[in-house]
Amino acid sequence: MNAVVPRTTDASACIDSRFTVPGMRCAGCIGKIERGLAEIAGVAAARVNFSAKRVAVSHAPDLTDAQIVDALNHLGFEAQPVAENPLARDDAETKRLLRALAVAGFAMMNIMLLSVAVWSGADGITKELFHWLSAAIALPAVAYAGRPFFASAAMALRYRRTNMDVPISIGVLLATGMSVYEVLTGGEHAYFDGAVMLLFFLLAGRVLDAVMRDKARSGIASLLSRMGRGAQVAYPGGETKWVDAANLAPGMMMQVAAGEALAADGEIVTGESRFDRSMLTGESVPEPAGPGDIVHAGTINLYSPVTVRVTAAAEDTAIADIARLMDEAGQSRSKYVRVADRAARLYAPAVHSLAALTFVGWMIAGAGVHQSLLIAIAVLIITCPCALGLAVPAAQVVAAGALMKRGLLIKDGSALERLAEVDHALLDKTGTLTLGEPRPSSIAALGEEDRAVALALAQASRHPLSKSLATTLRQVGVTAADVTDIDETPGEGLRGQFAGRTVSLLRPEHGAEGLAVALRNEEREFIILFTDPWRSDAAEAIDALASLGVPSAIASGDTSDAVSKASCEFGIPATGGMSPADKLAELERRRTEGQKVLMVGDGLNDGPALAAAHVSIAPGGASDVSQQAADAVFVGEALMPVALAIRVARRTMKTVRQNLAMAAGYNVLAVPIAVAGYVTPLIAAIAMSLSSLIVVGNSLLLARAARDPK
Repeated sequence: MNAVVPRTTDASACIDSRFTVPGMRCAGCIGKIERGLAEIAGVAAARVNFSAKRVAVSHAPDLTDAQIVDALNHLGFEAQPVAENPLARDDAETKRLLRALAVAGFAMMNIMLLSVAVWSGADGITKELFHWLSAAIALPAVAYAGRPFFASAAMALRYRRTNMDVPISIGVLLATGMSVYEVLTGGEHAYFDGAVMLLFFLLAGRVLDAVMRDKARSGIASLLSRMGRGAQVAYPGGETKWVDAANLAPGMMMQVAAGEALAADGEIVTGESRFDRSMLTGESVPEPAGPGDIVHAGTINLYSPVTVRVTAAAEDTAIADIARLMDEAGQSRSKYVRVADRAARLYAPAVHSLAALTFVGWMIAGAGVHQSLLIAIAVLIITCPCALGLAVPAAQVVAAGALMKRGLLIKDGSALERLAEVDHALLDKTGTLTLGEPRPSSIAALGEEDRAVALALAQASRHPLSKSLATTLRQVGVTAADVTDIDETPGEGLRGQFAGRTVSLLRPEHGAEGLAVALRNEEREFIILFTDPWRSDAAEAIDALASLGVPSAIASGDTSDAVSKASCEFGIPATGGMSPADKLAELERRRTEGQKVLMVGDGLNDGPALAAAHVSIAPGGASDVSQQAADAVFVGEALMPVALAIRVARRTMKTVRQNLAMAAGYNVLAVPIAVAGYVTPLIAAIAMSLSSLIVVGNSLLLARAARDPK
């Protein structure tokens, strides 16, 4: 690379660029990219987001994107600048891997059927025919399904480095090539089944990783999708015009209709309404706002038209800030290192050297080229890192499946690894310790007629309290009364006519604390109180976490009074009134103290914290953004799956260590036998597959962990 030395690398004068690098496969790639780019004149900093397969580079303006791409290529990684919309979901790699997996699976099943016939004693022309059929299936299958490994290995070798894909590719190609030679010369054995089986096992693990990355990337895009696409802008002179969100600017006057999502932050100039601000506060109850109040992009105007003066638009809005926090938090935790990856640097050259020495040794011993090559191929196949590659993902997949049956979905393959390390838990209040669904708590005192009237009024409104009241009344068998002329006044409530008198469901004027509505007629008034009930097992779950050595604390955007009640209820410390940035700062403080924090939250305001925590879990009723940002999601009204997840994760890591020990033990026993010439490539392929099956079998024992986690 002919690097241009820029005039300055002052951080304040730098610009930021992002590049997609699909060839990153392990922790070694992360270090190589960050160190390599940092050595280039003009680069102030380089940061890898492994889950998104991207690199953020802060560099001087004189250093072009093309030069940075060239530098990445010289480091051994194909790269290209990220498109204008960096959050657009691109699942092309996942689709390619799925197609390769399907081809490998089809070929494996058919070749194994033919191989069984050969193993059962087929001879002569029949065996020769089956070998030719196996070759006809295997050759195009290996060429197609092996491309992800071959391309990665070729790029690594081109720039004089190695990775796990190098021994895989060599083993597959040599086994396939020798099998072709055996078929052409009428040899006794062919090893197409071993080559294709290896590809299938490894592609399955790679597909799982790709799917997890796609899930992680979609979280930020889901958040930004909450922002309005644009707004009707009023200009001096009375003219109005629709303006896209990207073109809105401070000072513009947005006319926001009822039911419309705001496309920019601003100050209300005229009008009063109630807004759904759950994305910022986590509270589902609408909040009133009028002239002089600040409203934010992504919040929804529920009732009345308002005019809003834009104060911040596009990338300067609060919701964009949250998206950036999530992205940066995702990068800060992306440098996890899997156990198998840590062995990659030593494993590949060791296997290559061993196979080469085996070939040379047998040549010196006078075995001849053919026999020496067969033994060397057997060594490569029998030491192929299939069992090592499955040691971690096999245990993770089984544990994740067992947890799914208990109501907890693990989204990230490394989440169990991080769950096992957790030593503190930080819990949101609304929607986490509570159900996040206000429910009427005093309808039992209502008479039959009052219940029927209340249902008739409530079902005519979309207000959260009205919807909750209507649902509860229907559940207890109430039938709506014949209330006519129902009219809803935004910010006040509903009125109608029943049996010749006026009935109403209104906001209480006095005498009620917390959430409530007043059911009135011309004779009396009844206050219906609402509560957001605690999850039935919240206290038990907090105790279970404590028994695991994971003390809990509450971090909530709710008011200090509401959070204090939760603190008293569960006997754990609590902090209220926290913004997304406050929660992120609290996590960073705890991280500097050496804590590994589990974050459990449900609101859009919890998104950055969920992404930044050591590991995170969201309830099934959480916002789409929170579910995407979290590593796991639990469904139902119970909180106990959170504690169960930690128990199972710790058992999983124990199984992973066992798997790695068995994979290493297999090599210790098998390699000397293969080097001594007692193993043919066919037996090597079978032994390699058996080692994988042993690892998988041990991992399957984890299915009992979720049923009996103690």
